[in-house]
Amino acid sequence: MGAQRKPDGKLLSGGNPQIPKGEGNGPVRDYIAAMPGWKRALGRRLDDLIVATVPGVHKAVKWNQPFYGHQGDGWFLSFRCYTAYVQVQFLKGASLDPVPPKPSKHGEVRYLDIRENDGLDEELLRSWIAQASRLPGEKM
Repeated sequence: MGAQRKPDGKLLSGGNPQIPKGEGNGPVRDYIAAMPGWKRALGRRLDDLIVATVPGVHKAVKWNQPFYGHQGDGWFLSFRCYTAYVQVQFLKGASLDPVPPKPSKHGEVRYLDIRENDGLDEELLRSWIAQASRLPGEKM
């Protein structure tokens, strides 16, 4: 087994890793590896759930956060670190059933904030990921 390379990124305010933008699994893997403390395991779990739910999902790091979508069809989900939680962003979250709990100033966007001791409802999260992946993606 080879040694995993340490990402070159630093943490921005709030503890979000600063990772160079890039397409594919490598930049996302680097972002997750740079997530501080308990957030790293959550980042791995989120990535695993997304990959298992959406085979062939396209990944990238943009604006210091991993994005997930369909190649050429836009993005449906991203996540990022804040001081006390990891925030999952559903770009068309207002169209999901049930609607994720946290509104955004952008009408379609909804958030799920996950704190260290929160239980993760993986069944609901998988449902949201699957629903989001079937909606038209956001071009960015």
